[in-house]
Amino acid sequence: MSSPPTTPSCTTAHRRRPAWAGRNYTLLTGAAVVTNLGSHGALIASAFAVLEAGGSGGDVGLVAAARTLPLVLFLLIGGALADRLPRHRVMVAANALNCVSQAAFAVLVLTGHPQLWQMMLLTALCGTGTAFFNPAAEGMLLSSVSGEHANRAFALFRMAMNGAGIGGAALGGAMIAAIGPGWVLAVDAAAFALAGALRAFLDVGHVPDRAPGGGLLADLREGWVEFRTRPWLWSIVLQFSVVVAVVGAAEAVYGPLVARDRLGGPAPWGLALGFFGIGTIAGALLMVAWKPRRLLLVGTLCVFPLALPSAGLAVPLPVWGLCAVMFVSGTAVEVFGVNWMTTMHQEIPEEKFSRVSAYDWFGSVSMLPLATAVAGPVESAFGRTSALWGCATLVVLGTAAVLFVPDVRRLTRKPSPPKASSVPAAAPPDPAAASTKVSPG
Repeated sequence: MSSPPTTPSCTTAHRRRPAWAGRNYTLLTGAAVVTNLGSHGALIASAFAVLEAGGSGGDVGLVAAARTLPLVLFLLIGGALADRLPRHRVMVAANALNCVSQAAFAVLVLTGHPQLWQMMLLTALCGTGTAFFNPAAEGMLLSSVSGEHANRAFALFRMAMNGAGIGGAALGGAMIAAIGPGWVLAVDAAAFALAGALRAFLDVGHVPDRAPGGGLLADLREGWVEFRTRPWLWSIVLQFSVVVAVVGAAEAVYGPLVARDRLGGPAPWGLALGFFGIGTIAGALLMVAWKPRRLLLVGTLCVFPLALPSAGLAVPLPVWGLCAVMFVSGTAVEVFGVNWMTTMHQEIPEEKFSRVSAYDWFGSVSMLPLATAVAGPVESAFGRTSALWGCATLVVLGTAAVLFVPDVRRLTRKPSPPKASSVPAAAPPDPAAASTKVSPG
């Protein structure tokens, strides 16, 4: 019996999409693009909403801290639930909470004079959604590609996600200057609604049924064992607890203040963040073709340039100079990001992706609420310039320390797809064999 003819449209669609880019990968990439278009502008909008309401730099830091504190409180629970429940349902529920909280924030800004406690409460709800979303999303992405294509798949995913960030940051900055931050927050709410709808169509049929466990605490203990028995994992997470904290304080608190006082307002700051996005695309393009053997060593060396934006704001550089250092740091962090995701995909068993990812996220953001909350008082005590130079110095020192960990220098890419075993990687792997970190959006 002959098979039915293939329509030209189906043939064209098949040619446009690589064989390894299946339904889940395509939906995850599309949803991440939509989310990043909204969220990059919204991050700028929330800071300027506080400033337009009469808030100070310290108030901006408190609102930023309110967003990140729930990450510390709920990430581990979110990771355990994502390995126990269908991951796409956790993602959709988290997107719904993000949509409602951002919509309420937008209405508050557009209709009156928001109070500081109201803005903190709504950003905390948004952060709670993110805490449950991130481990589920990373686990879903890691399980959507094969080991053979992981490096390219993660690079292309991140290129699409960060490309959307370019438009989101630049457009968000321009919209804030033209019509105010409230409308940018409303756009972010709509983006979460659309992304949640796309993620509702994810297929989890390929994920094997989880064996009955001993409860939530037992699941968390298993994830902790996976985490603590891998020196490369916990050492880099410890490094990023410092790096994320100081970079977050510089970009969420000091960046908007420098933009307001020295650069001319939100539009130049949005442009600089847009160049960071362009840099991430350049880094992703590089990683599509480049597969370094010692991925963690190469990735860690690329964390050093993350000190450049803080140093550039401390000078401060003119807008074009700040755009240049943001481009360089964006390129470098993307090289690290692809290598980190590839390492996680290779070394962590599929059924524990979300729990290990939760410990990764938990450690990485654990100091961010404190850093953003104290950014204002630190500025008052030491001055903005000294605070920014301190941020740059901590990035350099924390990254240099990680290079003393043998596994970070020696872990290499394996030539075959990762095994679904749970053998700890505490001992340095065979140098003849091969072995990423940033939200899937």
